Amino acid sequence: MENLAKIIQDAAPRAYYVGGALRNSLLKKYSTDIDIALPRQDLPAVAKNLARRLKASAFEMDSEFGVWRVSSKKGLQIDVCAIIGKDIKQDLKRRDFTINAFACPVEKVKNIKVRDKSYLLVLNSKDILDLNKGLKDLKEKVIRANNTLVFKEDPLRLFRAFRTSAQLNFKIAPRTLALIKKYSKLADKPAGERIQEEFKKIFKEKNSAFYLQEMQSSGLFKTLLPEIEKQINCAECYYGKGGVWRHTLLVVERIEFLLDKVSEVFKPYGKQMAAVAQDKALYKMAAFLHDIAKPKTAKMKKGRLRFFYHEEKGAIMAKEFLKQLKYSNDEIKLICKMIEFHLRPSNLASNEIMTDKGIYKFFKELGPAALPMLLLCWADYTSYVSPAQMRALIKKAHAPIMTLEEARKKENIGKTLRHMQMLNFLISKYFTEKQKIVLPPKLLDGKQVMQILNIEPSPLVGSILEKLTLAQVEGKISDGKTAENWLLKYIKPTLKKVKNK
Repeated sequence: MENLAKIIQDAAPRAYYVGGALRNSLLKKYSTDIDIALPRQDLPAVAKNLARRLKASAFEMDSEFGVWRVSSKKGLQIDVCAIIGKDIKQDLKRRDFTINAFACPVEKVKNIKVRDKSYLLVLNSKDILDLNKGLKDLKEKVIRANNTLVFKEDPLRLFRAFRTSAQLNFKIAPRTLALIKKYSKLADKPAGERIQEEFKKIFKEKNSAFYLQEMQSSGLFKTLLPEIEKQINCAECYYGKGGVWRHTLLVVERIEFLLDKVSEVFKPYGKQMAAVAQDKALYKMAAFLHDIAKPKTAKMKKGRLRFFYHEEKGAIMAKEFLKQLKYSNDEIKLICKMIEFHLRPSNLASNEIMTDKGIYKFFKELGPAALPMLLLCWADYTSYVSPAQMRALIKKAHAPIMTLEEARKKENIGKTLRHMQMLNFLISKYFTEKQKIVLPPKLLDGKQVMQILNIEPSPLVGSILEKLTLAQVEGKISDGKTAENWLLKYIKPTLKKVKNK
């Protein structure tokens, strides 16, 4: 490619580099896009000129604020934005944080390094227009509000502060945290999809639980998701100080650990499970919401605190929240199914023996959510032991499932280990006996069943096919002929009894 900096300079001589790419370049970090600001009247011509020079497309993204995007098939993205106010100085004063309130004339940047569809501006700090000591904050790794009205003018910045903190590993200045608390009642004002994007970016970073705690302490969830506040004082007798909220944060911590170490944790099926575990942001959101209904369902029963049906009610509550944030239907369906059934493996582990029939029913009912839900269960179970204990148990989790009596003798550690062994057992069954137990091939179809039993189309046919599959899973039939004989022996006599009645 011809010198990108020269192309931008020729096409937009009155423009300034601004935004994340400029900030990241000062930090010697590459960015996936570039922002330039220039007088509004120059926008269409500059965007189209850039597109022509870069063999890209140009289109208007926001006519109100003045934003055009230049995008190429090779991954290059340049946002061409209107200067807000009479000049660049007024524009910078309205920006969110001091570390984002920089500008650099395009004429001062002679080179842009390109690496894997990412870009680094070669800069001299002397050429940076810095009105509010942003360079100092950048050096000291501090996120500071650019003025006292930044959160009132755009409440999305309430979330962006924590997202930026997570991405850069910067601390939020105390006075900025105080401003966030002051304007926290505006947390539900931004469009849902904009809030969703901030959550996803936070969940893609390390230490997500820490930033969730910071958001809660700043009052954002009091407005956005009040059920979180109710978790704090719920079940402290069981979870300790912080109650269900403390447990939720631990589960987020554990699932973050698991998603980073999944290949190691689930040997010898680590490679397959790593493919399942790619969407870290989605699974962390599931962990964040998995016990959302516990405060609503908490009741004392015979001196014991119980949360009856919290998983089912939690799925309903999570659905409403995720719809509010404009998650896709597929994402909502997956997260909610993970929440609704996250106690199922625990129920299976309460039985001494796991049958092939039980395994088949488990995977059939969960469908595509089965393996993702097992990730959530692992995080939930391991939250009850210390990090050191968790690491020790990982090494023992590949052993055969211990008996219920063996687990009881080891108390909490034993219960957690048995659950972990159960999860490994289910995963191994999924990958080694998929064709036998999880998704057995059909031996007969509905039409054949109707012919063999001489019955008309009805819901009964589907019920018979399911019984046939269960018989197949249990090893009672193995091919079309044995399936036909089984129908004649076990199903046809019951049909005659029904007709006689």
